Amino acid sequence: MDKGLSRRKFGVALAGVAAAAAATPNQKKNGMTKQTWGKGPNGEQVELYTLRNANGIETSITNYGCRIVTLKTPDRDRQFADVVLGFDNLSQYLDKNPFFGAIAGRYANRIANGQFQLDGHTYKLAKNNGENTLHGGLVGFDKKVWEPQGVTGANPSIRLKYVSNDGEENFPGTLTTFVTYTLTQDNALRIDYEATTDKKTVLNLTNHSYFDLSGAGAGQILDHVVTINADKFTPVNANLIPTGELKSVEGTPFDFRKPTRVGDRIDDKDQQMQYGQGYDHNFVLNHNGNGSSFAVRVMDPRSRRVMEVLTTQPGVQFYTGNHLANGIKGKGGATYGFRSGLCFETQHFPDSPNQPNFPTTELDPGQRFHQVTIFKFSVAA
Repeated sequence: MDKGLSRRKFGVALAGVAAAAAATPNQKKNGMTKQTWGKGPNGEQVELYTLRNANGIETSITNYGCRIVTLKTPDRDRQFADVVLGFDNLSQYLDKNPFFGAIAGRYANRIANGQFQLDGHTYKLAKNNGENTLHGGLVGFDKKVWEPQGVTGANPSIRLKYVSNDGEENFPGTLTTFVTYTLTQDNALRIDYEATTDKKTVLNLTNHSYFDLSGAGAGQILDHVVTINADKFTPVNANLIPTGELKSVEGTPFDFRKPTRVGDRIDDKDQQMQYGQGYDHNFVLNHNGNGSSFAVRVMDPRSRRVMEVLTTQPGVQFYTGNHLANGIKGKGGATYGFRSGLCFETQHFPDSPNQPNFPTTELDPGQRFHQVTIFKFSVAA
């Protein structure tokens, strides 16, 4: 799978994570519950699955778009709040598409000029982002109803399946994809991405949750303090397509190697910041070994909530909600708007099919794609 850059395979061993949030006195029982949530675009049954651990942390997952709908964690005063942006009901997800909480695919992020070559054949895709293809095209994985699968294990989890037919959105190969969400007892939400194909194809999967550790709808996220374990990033052109360079973050607004307030440099006159209207860039993660490595740490000074991101993926797209329209009505009557959420989209690099020096996103028949991302929650002292 990963033939570019280092051309190595990224393993899936989980680095040790430990910490627990204090439980509320009236916490509900550890486990999973399911409820009917409505009908999909073609009348399919849509469900909502709620996973809950013994510490009271819970997340709700729907099979429409294989998305995270809610994620409730405690603050320093043991008060729980939902820290992901989204909607209260299915009809709002069907009507609007900011990719809240969804799995983006078959190819997450951008493909330049809506086309790529594979084994000498040019595949032309829908251009749904200016001249580019974004997050899989017109009807990506975020707009599909996934099939629930049985899951066994000590931790509450849900596994979802989607079969993307050969030629869907003009991508080659019938791709069978599984995404498993697992809520662990040490307060981590683990996402396993798996896929196989019957014909050579390209693939890039990510989760597109928008986080606000103060609680979704609390306002702008400029005071969040972010650390990104990356010495380099991939600069872009005016269309947000990587130039192919791997540039050092040293001396740039992209140096998050030490904890840095998001708002400190977000309006910098640096050309890259102007292109993205803030942060909307891929960071080249520093990996230690072949397993899941530390990628990101986020701390909200208001609530003292902390989120750490570990992943096997080679990159992470740091996006600050620069294109969220003001006045979006979200969960519980909250209003979302410009820069009201942070995205940490662990991924392979944007436009990799057209960038031979990037980690490859090609998947062959007989290969098994497997990547892992973990969102781990705690509270700072």
